[in-house]
Amino acid sequence: MAFLEMNHISKAFGGEQALSDVSLHIEKGEVHALLGENGAGKSTLMRILTGVLQADSGAILFDGIRYTSPTIQEMEAAGIAFVHQELNVINDLSVADNIFLCREKKNWLGFIRIKEQIALTRKLFSDLGVNIDPEAMVSTLKPGEKQLLEICRALYMDAKLLILDEPTTSLSSDEIERLFEIINNLKKQGKSFIFISHKMPEIFTIADRYTIFRNGELISTGHICNTTVHKLTLEMVGKTEIIENEYVPRTLGEPFLELSHLSGKGIEDVSLTVRKGEIIAFTGLNGCGTNELFLTLYGVLPIRGGSFMLDGQKITSKNAEFTKKVSGLLPADRMDNSVLPDLNILENFGISRHVLRPGEFFLRKKADLLRFNEQKQAINIKASDTEEGILTLSGGNMQKVFLARLLNAGAGLLILDNPTQGVDVGAKEDIYKTITALAQRGKTILLNTMEIPEVIKVADRCAVFCEGRLAKVLNHDEVTEQTVMLYATHAVEQERENDHP
Repeated sequence: MAFLEMNHISKAFGGEQALSDVSLHIEKGEVHALLGENGAGKSTLMRILTGVLQADSGAILFDGIRYTSPTIQEMEAAGIAFVHQELNVINDLSVADNIFLCREKKNWLGFIRIKEQIALTRKLFSDLGVNIDPEAMVSTLKPGEKQLLEICRALYMDAKLLILDEPTTSLSSDEIERLFEIINNLKKQGKSFIFISHKMPEIFTIADRYTIFRNGELISTGHICNTTVHKLTLEMVGKTEIIENEYVPRTLGEPFLELSHLSGKGIEDVSLTVRKGEIIAFTGLNGCGTNELFLTLYGVLPIRGGSFMLDGQKITSKNAEFTKKVSGLLPADRMDNSVLPDLNILENFGISRHVLRPGEFFLRKKADLLRFNEQKQAINIKASDTEEGILTLSGGNMQKVFLARLLNAGAGLLILDNPTQGVDVGAKEDIYKTITALAQRGKTILLNTMEIPEVIKVADRCAVFCEGRLAKVLNHDEVTEQTVMLYATHAVEQERENDHP
């Protein structure tokens, strides 16, 4: 008998079948990769497992107990914890307060024993090898630290089964390595993991077994050691072969964006020229300054030194708002910075255009719908009803809607901060094709990513950052994992110092 058995689970929403007689078995002390494109049914199954949704049919057997219609409270008490891709930490509380949220240590008068909570948090972090100050405000943490905090909170609950949804999205290479050490140590203690990820190298590094869903159906399950990356990818997308988009060089136009000794929060003395129709990728280690650069270019963060030219206009701290009329930003954290949860799909799509055109006093739903349908076909957005809430879409389709939002606003410079974050293989290919097509139409594109294969696939050049400075600009044929890492870690400078003591 498996530690977790989900047998013959089915679930429909209206007339659409989200899950059709699927099963999932997890053994004690294993990491099980749950794979499939966005919309395959993974999230629906996990929401049923955690009591958020009720299945139409089927049953759950966990740790020897049978559940037919479990509640959230029952599954939490049973020892199941869900660490979501979209962070659920409270920024206005301390780290220790987040660990003990809704489980506070109190004295007989009802007051929280703050010192005890801090001490217990410090011990938990020490046992796990996590270097975070329990007394720090969560708002001061980096995204990777917030991700680790979420995992630690689940572990403090003494979870027996942890569902990790894209847990490495915000983590640096060192943090990913540390997370995998923690997972392997917990496996030895009998903890089990459902690992949801689209990153094949990580799956083959950490997972013991896998299960693949497609269109709400169970496709295959087996041991990772008995399969290959290519086979898993084919089963996920349902095609007989995967056609890799090869990079094709293009004729570029005149300079469209020129940075001159630009400085600001997290960046220092950045000079770079980007031409019309060019795709330039920005990369480096986590916290290298690329996120801050993008926010500065869009006018979110102030310019503290230098300036830049955008579409013939010199931009300084005095006229930074001009950039919003010419450029569009796709932020890194879509749930915090892109999603308007109380609006439907069409409203989320059209909001930027209406904000940038204050002279249009009335919303034109028919015109918005026509423009949305054009983008829907071009980018392959899977959304049957634009009146539905934006949160009903998968992560990949949400990201496509936000990319369509930028195009709808007429941006000439597209600033895309990690656009394929948490996006499945098929949706990634759609986004890559869209980026390439936009560049061919003369759009200038800045792409921030930590995935070097992504850089090689679409970018004309690669700007490598290190500690807030532009370390090197590589041409397309110069980009390799090793070369990027040399410049991103100061290794090139160290080699030069060793050669010339």
